[in-house]
Amino acid sequence: MQQRQLGRTDLQVSLICLGTMTWGEQNTEAEAHEQLDYATAQGINFIDAAEMYPVPPREETQGLTETYLGSWLARRGRRDDLVIASKVAGPGNGLTYLRGGPRLTRDHIQRALEDSLRRLQTDYLDLYQVHWPDRNTNFFGRLGYHHADREQATPIEETLEALNDLVRQGKVRHIGLSNETPWGTMRYLQLAEQRGWPRPVSIQNPYNLLNRSFEVGLAEVAHREQVGLLAYSPLAFGVLSGKYLNGQRPPAARLTRYQRFSRYSNPQADAATAAYQALADANGLSLAQLALAYVNSRPFLTSNIIGATTLVQLQENIASAWVTLPEAVLEAIEDLHARYTYPCP
Repeated sequence: MQQRQLGRTDLQVSLICLGTMTWGEQNTEAEAHEQLDYATAQGINFIDAAEMYPVPPREETQGLTETYLGSWLARRGRRDDLVIASKVAGPGNGLTYLRGGPRLTRDHIQRALEDSLRRLQTDYLDLYQVHWPDRNTNFFGRLGYHHADREQATPIEETLEALNDLVRQGKVRHIGLSNETPWGTMRYLQLAEQRGWPRPVSIQNPYNLLNRSFEVGLAEVAHREQVGLLAYSPLAFGVLSGKYLNGQRPPAARLTRYQRFSRYSNPQADAATAAYQALADANGLSLAQLALAYVNSRPFLTSNIIGATTLVQLQENIASAWVTLPEAVLEAIEDLHARYTYPCP
């Protein structure tokens, strides 16, 4: 398994990162452990979790994902040869059962980390990420920015100072961002330089064949500042597996069970997915492997976060690490991207 440097750190992380957000909702503890056993046997050393997982978030299941990962770590031993990441939740999303409604203040961040460490049965995290901003901005599929003059935001300075304290305590090795914008990323970097605080080493944002918004602004930041992308939703909630084409809704599939995840359910996405499916078929690939191999090939990528509910899906997704797309296929992808992202009138 290819490895890439995590930011400016001395950590090398696998090209494929094992995502965990289905554990505790769609996957049992035994299935989570089976996924971990298989992934690490394939050379994956990078595992990503979050305090709010599993998804969709519910009070009854909150924290189970980290708990399942923690029980596997305790059984396995050898903690230091893995890179374990988790995240602290920002405000909103109906998470009132988390500390009365999570914020990115010093107190909330300290409490969130202690709870995560307890569930994970470890005394440190390699990467601790801000899951989403504590301010009004566009993320989670929101396309436009609408300024709110009276927003009740936690200053980034307070959040970063709290993360600095955790690094100084030895409970966190490195910090990262998630669902962040170019402005927010550069503000964190500016404050880190000014105050001598830890700088973000990664940014975990959505990136896939149907959503390449990261390329507008953030790709340049990733290159010039060595804050590489940890790509989440590389299969666009499973849409880029092709299983929803022609109106199909497999009974156990994510979009069938949870209709709230409708970000990629629209006619333009359907048409683009069908075109990518045809391209994959013509080149002897599954659509999932075409989509994942494309993400893997991006020079601003540090690691591609894949998730699965079955071992068969996991095997196919991990195998994308050994798929190299020919130049002609990459050119065809760019043609399709231009056609479906910027349709002619």
